[in-house]
Amino acid sequence: MAMSDPAFPPVDRGLLDEAVGLARRAGELTQSFFRRADLAVDTKGDGTPVTVADRGAEAQLRREIAELFPDDGIFGEEEAETPGTSGRRWIIDPIDGTKAFTHGVPLYTNLLALEDADGIAIGVINVPALGETVYAGRGLGAWCNGDAVHVNDTAQLTDAYVMTSGLSAWPGEVVDRLNVHGLHLRTWGDGYGYTLVATGRAEAMADSVAELYDLAPMPVILAEAGGRFTDLAGRPGPGGGSGLATNGRCHDELLKILHPSEPVP
Repeated sequence: MAMSDPAFPPVDRGLLDEAVGLARRAGELTQSFFRRADLAVDTKGDGTPVTVADRGAEAQLRREIAELFPDDGIFGEEEAETPGTSGRRWIIDPIDGTKAFTHGVPLYTNLLALEDADGIAIGVINVPALGETVYAGRGLGAWCNGDAVHVNDTAQLTDAYVMTSGLSAWPGEVVDRLNVHGLHLRTWGDGYGYTLVATGRAEAMADSVAELYDLAPMPVILAEAGGRFTDLAGRPGPGGGSGLATNGRCHDELLKILHPSEPVP
């Protein structure tokens, strides 16, 4: 059952289908470079890796979006923002999990979101190496390859699996708190971790540091799957520089552990 705010109008199903197709075609391009021995890996100014697959997938998405929706703006990781006049903006992360991609780990994703005047209206997480696409449109529910998906109902922290993209960005005391509370911490998360929460296979996914394009699809996907998404300060939306997605039942408790305002025993 869709869980988005009924005050905001649902999006058109055809628009969601177009977004899914865009992300899947970008995924096909990235797969043509996956595990290639001759793949060159460059380092950007912020120290993160980038490949021809990242750049090629974003360029393809930009071309296709410009053809389909010429009045929409586009914001992506690898190129400068293209302003629009429609009041809508597409947000692209051509490969979320480039480190996984360059190490042959099949958990990288292609992320695509559409933002309108009411917030994030469409979100797509494509996992091309696994053949999974998790997606949602405001008021349309959350889906994986055509099947409706929902978060699970685990309420106890001691039973919860918490995904993250890596441990290096987390202070040691946060990891210690997770262990003390009996949580099961797993890595190689990135966009894939959010699919696990939305489909009920994990209870939470947390990013201590993230950009808008890393998180843009998550609010609508989690809302439509019956879960919850905020930053680590508890604020809704994908622009807070961090992210926490949960099944909703353990969200507030996890916020206190991951970003406490006072010491957590």
